[in-house]
Amino acid sequence: MPVVTMTERDPLAATGGGAPSTGVRRVLAALAGLLAAAVALGVAELVAALVGPASSPVVAVGNAAITLTPEPVKAFAIRTFGENDKIALIVGTLVVIALYALVIGLLGLRSRRLGVLGILLFGLVGVVAAVTRPAGGILYGLPALVGALVGAVALLALLPPLQTPVPAEDPVAVDPPTGTSPQHGLAGRVRDALGAGDRKGSGMDRRRFFLTSGVAVGVAAVAGGGGRLLQQRFDVAGERGDLALPRPASPAPALPVGADLARRVEGLTPLVTRNAEFYRVDTAITVPQIRPSDYQLTLTGKFDSPTSYTLQDLLDRDDIIERDITLTCVSNEVGGRLAGTARWLGVPLGAFLRENGIRDDSNQLVCTSSDGMTIGAPTRSALDVEDAMLAFGMNGEPLPVEHGFPVRMLIPGLYGYVSACKWLTRIDATTFDAFDPYWVQRDWAAEAPIKVFSRIDTPAPLRAFPPGRRAIAGVAWAQTRGIARVEVKVDEEDWAEAELSPEVDADLWRQWVLPYDFAAGQHSLTVRATSSDGETQTEQRAAPFPNGASGWHSVRVIVR
Repeated sequence: MPVVTMTERDPLAATGGGAPSTGVRRVLAALAGLLAAAVALGVAELVAALVGPASSPVVAVGNAAITLTPEPVKAFAIRTFGENDKIALIVGTLVVIALYALVIGLLGLRSRRLGVLGILLFGLVGVVAAVTRPAGGILYGLPALVGALVGAVALLALLPPLQTPVPAEDPVAVDPPTGTSPQHGLAGRVRDALGAGDRKGSGMDRRRFFLTSGVAVGVAAVAGGGGRLLQQRFDVAGERGDLALPRPASPAPALPVGADLARRVEGLTPLVTRNAEFYRVDTAITVPQIRPSDYQLTLTGKFDSPTSYTLQDLLDRDDIIERDITLTCVSNEVGGRLAGTARWLGVPLGAFLRENGIRDDSNQLVCTSSDGMTIGAPTRSALDVEDAMLAFGMNGEPLPVEHGFPVRMLIPGLYGYVSACKWLTRIDATTFDAFDPYWVQRDWAAEAPIKVFSRIDTPAPLRAFPPGRRAIAGVAWAQTRGIARVEVKVDEEDWAEAELSPEVDADLWRQWVLPYDFAAGQHSLTVRATSSDGETQTEQRAAPFPNGASGWHSVRVIVR
């Protein structure tokens, strides 16, 4: 009977089969890179639960991407994704990280040193993005740093099973040289791991790879899920719900009976927008969470008596006002939906600034949010616009967290990027010459009064409906001035004046309705508005950049 020696065995017998193909090895190496990145991100989320949600590498890199993205690309994102632009950014960031991780896995197969350096480079990007945020700090870099180190260890654990050397002789255990300590053996193995390349003729230990992969998936899931769960400790929803709002000394006037034409016209925008449906456009990927008990509003700059206020200081004032105000985002396209109305509650801004002795040589208020965003507002508008306020209530409840809780600024008649600072923590009375806020640094106009605007809500464009009488309806606004007239043009007919909802306040948009007898065929509908001071909405089209869109809104409808 022939004797089979150890050196005559199939070198891949221990790995469970024939020689692995290069393609399989590369696929698994790419998977190793992806799993190492998942471990890194999961551990980073866990560490971010100790530091703060904004320190998460994905959030930090996403915020940096917002800052560095050219304005045309931002405008495209808002136009394409609307209020889901941040979700799209996070998904895009994760896709880029995944592609990068796949490449790192392939590099690691060739040289583990390159793979480790690739992960550490990713960590460095996360550290820099986190610590350079306006509201960041040294500790904000900790999640990315720890995540990258753990990710590198994970990669070193995942790659060796793909690079198992073919045994050249009988694999009989050999005692280590005399005097060699276990610690020395471990250090040697680490050096070997970092220096190892892809050995030609090597095999694969698939079982070990998939076992290690399973451990990596578990670590990523537990650390990431646990981190997200622990980050809920920063959530202030409960404290917001417990906050009691004061009664206004000057309440908003009651809406006239039948003021909301949306009750009788299907498809027309309601006069007041529900909080859950109010548009949101800002740069905060992670919504700032400010505890009411921790809140402070600090006044600096050109004030005779600069000081700080707690939230309770503001709530306890005896001059609280309540007003119905329509807000509009400068990114709103012609016919866009980035506008909404709410009943706001807060401190009258003009009186507040005057009692603190704001000086005559200040022409700009630089408002800073808790996440470091700066918004520049004209001082004269803050002082002279009657309904300007520091708002802490919205539609009968404390401000929603995503809309600026606990305090935001509102100045009717100006686009939000120069008036509506959310999560407001500081007001610096200064000048336009002294400082350029965030959006002005990106070439948006320093002062941006809202333009006369109108929109067709119904009938919807290119949606077929039968011939007969049907309402053409929508909304129009010109905050601080009010809307005096809305006209509609059907095809080449003369302009026809629409019915307006009762005027309640110049800062509140007005609904309009025009019943029309539609004949079969395709029709073009166009709307224009005229403000109470006589300015008719311009026909000339302009993009939102740099100071707001303009032009008549037109839609085509199909009647059959």
